[in-house]
Amino acid sequence: MSSLKLHNAMWPGLVGKGDGHDQEPPISLERMLDLTAAAEVNGQRFDGIDYFLFLPHTDPEASDDDLRNIADSIASRGFEVGSLVAPVWPGTVGDSAMGDDAARAKFLEAVKVACRIAGVFNQHGLRNRGIIRIDSAEFGVNHWREHPEANTKRIAETFREAARIAADHGERLAAEGEICWAGMHSWRDMLNLLEEVGMPETLGFQADLAHTYLYLLGYNAPEHALLHEGYTTEEFYAAYEKMTDQLRPWTIDFHVAQNDGTVHGAGSHDKTGKHCPADDPNGKLDIVRCSQYWLKDYAERGISHICWDGCMFPNAMLETPDTWNTILKTMIQVRDAV
Repeated sequence: MSSLKLHNAMWPGLVGKGDGHDQEPPISLERMLDLTAAAEVNGQRFDGIDYFLFLPHTDPEASDDDLRNIADSIASRGFEVGSLVAPVWPGTVGDSAMGDDAARAKFLEAVKVACRIAGVFNQHGLRNRGIIRIDSAEFGVNHWREHPEANTKRIAETFREAARIAADHGERLAAEGEICWAGMHSWRDMLNLLEEVGMPETLGFQADLAHTYLYLLGYNAPEHALLHEGYTTEEFYAAYEKMTDQLRPWTIDFHVAQNDGTVHGAGSHDKTGKHCPADDPNGKLDIVRCSQYWLKDYAERGISHICWDGCMFPNAMLETPDTWNTILKTMIQVRDAV
């Protein structure tokens, strides 16, 4: 059996939530931890969590003592912490990696914040695995398309500086490819960016099943589509193998998820691959089979855990115990298949 640890993400309680029109309120960290801790399948529970470093779950300016108290609370439920999400977006600590010098300075400050918090958790003993997640923090692709090569180079320059900061703290960064992030919105553009950064030992790729499915369809980059409407099963897996063969060598963090072929957005989060329940009848992915493409030789790339991402699930779904038991069952199947 694989030694991969099973984690649940805490940010589905935050992303897309708020007090705006048609938004649902955030779910607290304590509640997300309790929901995760209650899940059990044949004696197996989640081993840990992956964690978004911003309010209301975490004040990025929290003192070391406050962070240790959070760590105690997480550990009291039997969990460890793995990957952390740096608050790189406008409206949090950061700003666009493609922006002017002031915006890029904010982006780098967000990486420094994440590295500081990671250090507290590491010293506490709560965290001994995982990466720090980033993206370009540039919503949409229209601005990027004005000068594609120059803008990719600018994002890469910011990412290289961020990677140097992370390396100084003993951390690695992973850029999550989603169709909503400029310069990361297709499999080909994502690969171009990773190669332009050129620091695979410090900055790699975070693959998410829901988001990378839309890479195949070329949703924001039709010129890079590998599949077209009406595709057969054989065509799907041929395309899937082509994509994963290109991005897997860079992949250092992995999200298990489901997608129904549509996009979704809420609040300030631009439309991206829709996360669906693990057993969604409209799901387009054989989760277990698709995961194996990404997890081949996972240990050689330093992956020691996998994480479920149910970003922008309705609160009622998040509050339903069966949701988490079904997810955990799927995670166990993924782990046992590799």
